[in-house]
Amino acid sequence: MKVFTAIFAFVVVFQTSMHTSKTNTTEKRTITVTVPNVTSDTGTVNYALYTKEGFMATPVQAHSSSIKGKKSTVVFTDVIPGEYAVVCFHDANSNEKMDFEANGMPLEDYGISNNPVTYGPPEYDTAKFVVADKNVILEIRF
Repeated sequence: MKVFTAIFAFVVVFQTSMHTSKTNTTEKRTITVTVPNVTSDTGTVNYALYTKEGFMATPVQAHSSSIKGKKSTVVFTDVIPGEYAVVCFHDANSNEKMDFEANGMPLEDYGISNNPVTYGPPEYDTAKFVVADKNVILEIRF
């Protein structure tokens, strides 16, 4: 009988801890992203939140932010825990797209999460970060 009671108690505690873990990992989070070094206050900074599957094609969320004091901030809300990357650019001329030179070089400043030094288009693996049990705060530098 003591063995049965001990096993029953263990199962109850184990199931309770599993339920608590599931609850914590499914709560939605926020990601706050700030660009502190925008070159001017003209235009907007456009941000996109991506998963690996939709990287640079289909964002999970996209936001645009005005610039004040050469600084821009957005908040992505209701983010399900997982792995993500953020890409942003300064849309200085407010045409809602990133402008490029004829040779493919960007005319407008851009940045990606983790601030990797890259020579080419952004790559998911260098920009990825994890949203888990806490809200995330990122700083992206142009």
